[in-house]
This record gives sequence, C-alpha cells and structure tokens, in this order.
Amino acid sequence: MTVLAAARALVSAFGAHDTAAYFGSFAADATFVFHTHPAPLRSLADYQHIWYGWEREGFHVISCESSDQQVQMLGEVAVFTHRVHTVVRTGDGEESLDERETIVFRREPDGRWLAVHEHLSPFPG
Repeated sequence: MTVLAAARALVSAFGAHDTAAYFGSFAADATFVFHTHPAPLRSLADYQHIWYGWEREGFHVISCESSDQQVQMLGEVAVFTHRVHTVVRTGDGEESLDERETIVFRREPDGRWLAVHEHLSPFPG
C-alpha cells in the first residue's frame, strides 16, 4: 500500500465513523495535536480515551472530504498534508469544520504505512 492509499483509507474510515479501521491506521506510539484539545495526546490510547468520551457526549462523524493532498517522502517516513472539510454531530447539533491537517506516516517492517503523528488546525480565513 502506498502512503497516499494509507492516508485515503484513514480519512475514509474517519469519515465513515469506522473507529476500528480509523484507529487501526495509527501506530500505538502515535501522537496527536488538535486545536480543539488543550494538550497534546502522547499515545493512541490517550486519543481513544478522549474519542470515546466525545462519543458518550453525542459525537459522531457524518462525513469527511479531503482536498489539496500532498505527500512528501522522507525514506521510511512520509508527511501527508491536506485540507479537510468535516461534518460532525455533537450534543449541540451538526457542525461543519474547515481545517488543514498534517499526518506523518512511518513504514512498518511488514511494509504497511501507519500514522505516527497527526496535527490538525483551523483553515485560515
């Protein structure tokens, strides 16, 4: 699987709220920086803990569209950047988000590309 295919699978799983496939796209030691959360998350388990708390409060991803995709290959590491438009449902109703995201992937010994870092920020303007 190529980096771009791995990134598209991750985004597709997120957009379908397929948590098993989405979280399966990350390494256990992945880190996360979200503008919607006050502190960096230092592991996939930390992110899952936050995610399941959001779900208990009514969070659900309705759709996710990726555009302006770019992959920068750096040997066994790759940086994927894109613009992302997401519609989510929360306890307050539906919300539309326009953001940009960087996802860093690492090639695993078995050849799979797993995400090891995700950074999400609001799209300016």
